[in-house]
Amino acid sequence: MTGFDFDSETRRRLGYKLIDRIDEYFSSLPDQPVQLPSELRTFADLTNRLPELGENAEKVLDDVCSEVVMKGFHVPSANYFAKIEKETVRWIGERVGWNKPFDGTFTSGGNEANFSALALALAAHFPQAIEEGVAGIGARPVLYTSAEAHHSIDKSAGLLGLGRKALRRIPVNANIQLDPSHLEAQIGQDKSAGLVPFCVVATAGTTNSGAVDDLVALAAICKRHQLWLHLDGAYGAAAIFSDQHRDLVRGIDLADSITIDPHKWLAMPFAAGVILTSHPETLQQAFGVSTPYMPRVATQKTSGPTPLDNFQVSTQWSRRTNSLKLWLTLRVHGRQAYEELIDRQLKLAAYFANCVRSSQHFELAAPQVLPIVNFRVKLPGASDEQIRVVNQAIVQEVTHDGRRWISTTLVNGKSVIRVMVISYLTGHRHLEDLMIALTEAVKRQVSATAGRI
Repeated sequence: MTGFDFDSETRRRLGYKLIDRIDEYFSSLPDQPVQLPSELRTFADLTNRLPELGENAEKVLDDVCSEVVMKGFHVPSANYFAKIEKETVRWIGERVGWNKPFDGTFTSGGNEANFSALALALAAHFPQAIEEGVAGIGARPVLYTSAEAHHSIDKSAGLLGLGRKALRRIPVNANIQLDPSHLEAQIGQDKSAGLVPFCVVATAGTTNSGAVDDLVALAAICKRHQLWLHLDGAYGAAAIFSDQHRDLVRGIDLADSITIDPHKWLAMPFAAGVILTSHPETLQQAFGVSTPYMPRVATQKTSGPTPLDNFQVSTQWSRRTNSLKLWLTLRVHGRQAYEELIDRQLKLAAYFANCVRSSQHFELAAPQVLPIVNFRVKLPGASDEQIRVVNQAIVQEVTHDGRRWISTTLVNGKSVIRVMVISYLTGHRHLEDLMIALTEAVKRQVSATAGRI
């Protein structure tokens, strides 16, 4: 079992301690100052290194609670929380490997992060659009992603006023990756038609199959055509936390912006999206506004510069402190815990893929790259529709009692059964039991369909 799983006694002890600290905080509010006197306020960045190994959880809890109560701004936001977010963004960006300035912000999830990234790309290529709108560009902007990319890209294109038809979905190759040759050809066609390409959205860990696009090849195309390269790494970009497996996202440092959604492979609860960019100036360019009712604070007697308000670098205004959960997890468990988690889940997925390969009844439908396995029932002579119906019947039978959750989906237009190893509690016995259940179900379903194929 990984280091993320506290034993029952530790969970209870931490839970009761947190309840006590919450009660102490609310009891103190009637006489609690809004914030420290100006001469004692500090806005200096936190400078801790990303923890490799974890710390004692009770000590971390005490430290955080004490700092929030002592140094916090006791209305909806907290200065200490702003420093926590900045430090967590720095930890992630350092793992990306950028050797130049970068910045970012936490979001409500991957959807908002992808929306933010397209807003950054638009601001970088068409600065006039910030004030004048898309109509001020003078030609129709277009952007590109793979046929397997997340549909938040379509939604974002519509919401930004580009129109969903401005998004070109490029066919994938045999590895379910955005095909570079098709991309280059489409860019050429669009330029010839008087359109203005401005952005390519690569994917690291597609929702359906876990495929990772060839980031190095796509970065070369973007450099050649002067396009913004955004990486939707909501799932797979978490591989940067593994020294052993970070090559899964080789070329990630070539991206202009990156989406990471820690509630996926980093085992965080909702909401915890992140948008990072190696062009930090575009954050304020895209999102900054003038707000006379929020005057700047005099800083002559404070330590460090006043931090930039988050609404100047984000789509959000008032918001939750989504960075805290990841910051606490890294403090308590350390990066090594993610190293072990990522390695363990990749090995579990590889084990299950091998079970499928050796099965008489199933076959792999896509390469297993991340801890997602796509497979389908073997039905010689059956049509795609007949295979889809049997796949769905098998999944329904295996999941109807609520003990397991797997699904059917489409990969490159064909029906597959999708198994994703995502919980840090999943072990070999769960996958062994799943394969037994799948085998029993497929035998019944194939027997029931005999004679109809």
